[in-house]
Amino acid sequence: MFEYEIATARSADLIREADEYRLIREAKKARRASSRSRETERAVSAHRSRFTRAA
Repeated sequence: MFEYEIATARSADLIREADEYRLIREAKKARRASSRSRETERAVSAHRSRFTRAA
């Protein structure tokens, strides 16, 4: 019976760790998405004069 209780407690710990890991990954992903939306897009036409035209 004691081994079963240890296994049950370990299983609960692993589930908690997985939930915490998933939550952290979602937070990082949301932070990256919000920082990308704040970036301003640069004009492409400003850099066209640097390169020669392809044949």
